[in-house]
Amino acid sequence: MAGLHVSRVRALYKRVLQLHRVLPPDLKAVGDQYVKDEFRRHKAVGSDEAQRFLQEWEVYATVLSQQANENWQNSTGKACFGIFLPEEKLSDFRDEQIGQLQELMQETTKPNWQFSVSESAEPKL
Repeated sequence: MAGLHVSRVRALYKRVLQLHRVLPPDLKAVGDQYVKDEFRRHKAVGSDEAQRFLQEWEVYATVLSQQANENWQNSTGKACFGIFLPEEKLSDFRDEQIGQLQELMQETTKPNWQFSVSESAEPKL
């Protein structure tokens, strides 16, 4: 990210990955991979785009940190993460970003077949 101090970028990257530790395992895996891909993809962008990129990730980190604290204080045990994405914000996205968002939504809403257990009527010998 041209023109930005490398330590600022690394610190934000590390902070986001640390915050992901509070996410459920499936969301953490998807989120970690997404963060890694996005930071790699934006490595050589111009100064203006880099500033906006970092600002958005800083907002994400702040919101995730607040939600993690709220969930920790909530005694119901039901963790809640995420925010509503207003239509005005979506209109700022490029087609490529909309496609990425759709892929992310599909990945995060897949049923988790990895842990499904089917019971058989007959015992296995």
